[in-house]
Amino acid sequence: MIHTDLIIIGGGPGGYEIAAEAARAGRKVILFEKGDLGGTCLNRGCIPTKCLLASASTALAVKDAAKMGVEVEGFTLHYDVATQRMHQVVSQLRSGIDMLLKDVTVIKAEASLAAHRLWPSDETNQHVPTPEACDIHDNPDGEITKLPSVTADGKEYVADQIIIATGSQPATLPIEGAHLAITSDEFLALDKLPESVAIIGGGVIGMEFASILASFGVPVTVVEFCKEILPPFDKEVAKRLRTTLGRRGVKCIVGAGVTRLEQDGTNTALYYNGKKGEEKVVVETVIMAVGRRPVVPEGCAEAGVNLTPKGFIEVDPLMRTSAPGVFAVGDVNGRCMLAHAAAAQARLAMGEDVDIDYIPSAVFTIPECAMVGLTEEQCEAEGIEYRSAKSMFAANGKALAMGEGEGFVKVLYSPATRLLQGVHIIGPHAADLIAEATACMAEGATVDDIATAIVHGHPTLSEALAAACAAAHP
Repeated sequence: MIHTDLIIIGGGPGGYEIAAEAARAGRKVILFEKGDLGGTCLNRGCIPTKCLLASASTALAVKDAAKMGVEVEGFTLHYDVATQRMHQVVSQLRSGIDMLLKDVTVIKAEASLAAHRLWPSDETNQHVPTPEACDIHDNPDGEITKLPSVTADGKEYVADQIIIATGSQPATLPIEGAHLAITSDEFLALDKLPESVAIIGGGVIGMEFASILASFGVPVTVVEFCKEILPPFDKEVAKRLRTTLGRRGVKCIVGAGVTRLEQDGTNTALYYNGKKGEEKVVVETVIMAVGRRPVVPEGCAEAGVNLTPKGFIEVDPLMRTSAPGVFAVGDVNGRCMLAHAAAAQARLAMGEDVDIDYIPSAVFTIPECAMVGLTEEQCEAEGIEYRSAKSMFAANGKALAMGEGEGFVKVLYSPATRLLQGVHIIGPHAADLIAEATACMAEGATVDDIATAIVHGHPTLSEALAAACAAAHP
């Protein structure tokens, strides 16, 4: 049996960042990762997608270059070169993680949870952890008799604390012919684009893929079960994105449930329930982008770790599971399936003072969308009184100079306290602009503070947030 201070299962953002931080603080850390370090975000998600979107944005810029006074006499899109660059970026960042974890024991193996074990196990090792480190919240006397444990490659490990950060994997619909579709993982592994694509799911992943494909000239049809794409986002933002992408050839069918997939020669037929009954679209490739499901390590029952009805690991506000000394962060607990949320939750699990009430979300489409806080729909559903104000990028000098006047900034605020309740952006660099809104909400800034007390540079895109707040009349 091997003892260490901290065991982390999973080498994604929720695992490797806190592993490095704990090691710098002098703790002995073992990190188990059966695949590549970096998790889904680096290897099969955030970073690869953003690389392809950068190529897609460049393609659009070249197409529109004449409007900026730059004449381009024909150009060729090489998707294989774009994917090679993507792999190079991923490899470079993965090497950076290796350096970051130089003081961490990284074991390339799949770890399973096991029942808590007595420690010390013999008289030769008298290390006894503190109650705080072990988090034995059901032992008021602080007498420690057992520690959480895992097994990997036939060996057993115990630790004062275990953090589960095993992430998630693509979900699929239980429909006939589901095997004919590819997942996001398989799409990102392609080095050649299909002639035509249908995407099941108009969420974040589906719309980012649609934006990439359309920019490279591939006809795209998105079939979304909900009444609007990007279900968690502001409806006005989602509608504007759908309209904008529609002008680039992305057809969005909303309020439609996919019923089955069938082989149609060398193509695939996607059947769905539309306004006229059952309809179909025939394409070369179907991408399944209907969300993600947790990757839960084996042995949860033996370790006393409870799961939710949907299969996520159940945690309390401090990310503690039902098993003493065992925490779960990131996608595997289902609370907020974002890479930066996983990293923040891991810091919270380590006892840091982290405010996770305001976590921004972004969709890296073209144009980008971003949000933090509540939507109008949520305010109405919860009976929260609010007002909204908006500014258009078409009135922002920097956006027009860039040739990107599409979109707006919308702020939701309390009429009584003037505090921000939500900020929603669609337009250039929305994912970067939402950071100021997040900081202001976390610090309790009012719309008046942002409009007048905070000086925004000119001409900058950030002035759009100030303009929206200035429009929030008392």
